[in-house]
Amino acid sequence: MRNIRPLGVLTLALLLGLAAAAFAASWLQKQGSEATIQVLVATRDLQMGTRLQPDMLETVSWPKAALIQDPLTSLDQAQDRVIQTAVWRGEPLLMNKLAPIGEKGGLSSVLAQGQRAITVKVNEIVGVAGFALPGNYVDVMVNTQDTQSQPVSKIVIERIQVLAVAQDVSSNEYKPRVVNAVTLQVTPQQAEQIDLARSVGTLSLVLRSQSDQHSVVTMGARKLDFLPSLALPTPPPPAPKTATRRKALAPDPFLTAPPAPEPARFEIIRGLSLSQD
Repeated sequence: MRNIRPLGVLTLALLLGLAAAAFAASWLQKQGSEATIQVLVATRDLQMGTRLQPDMLETVSWPKAALIQDPLTSLDQAQDRVIQTAVWRGEPLLMNKLAPIGEKGGLSSVLAQGQRAITVKVNEIVGVAGFALPGNYVDVMVNTQDTQSQPVSKIVIERIQVLAVAQDVSSNEYKPRVVNAVTLQVTPQQAEQIDLARSVGTLSLVLRSQSDQHSVVTMGARKLDFLPSLALPTPPPPAPKTATRRKALAPDPFLTAPPAPEPARFEIIRGLSLSQD
């Protein structure tokens, strides 16, 4: 009897401990589920314009403390949708990264509403030595002649997003690439301006910071801006003409022509009458 009582107390304590552990585990699981949400993340790096498939995505628990806006929470929301930007492995998929429903993928699916894509021919120098990558922003500069037939370079369009270099709409490398064409995202009016600019001169791309959203107004660069010695001295303006009154001069007797001689007259006497001829 003496050995049975301690054994019963030990068994009861063990059962109470197991119950407390189970209750604590259940409570922690409940707290953890309330502190997280289920979101879709990419299982591998996805390029811009990719059509999503189930094997590209998985559902993970995401902490509510790390707030994200409009995440995708189920595979049904992402099935056959096209992404507008590159998505890296483990990155949550957001609604604002998806193209509208019905897009078939490719470059047209990544164009923003009301935007157009135009391709500009470049070379290793004009294309900022290959550093213009998809997603970067550039300014478009034209070299042409001004109204006085003098060469001038002028930035005509600012902050244009690069959609593709050559035929690639996404790039995982950050080293420069020598390409012969760059595709830009522009408005319809900017597309008209670029088309006109390349018909009257040569185009260059000027790489700019992605965070720089300020517009700059320039007068353009001309030859005299960096070669001032070529400027010719400006002649002084002519003196203004003033009205002068000429004095009347007396005729010079030596320069005046002599008076014409009077014609000869004849007198004829006929009887008592006198006549002249």
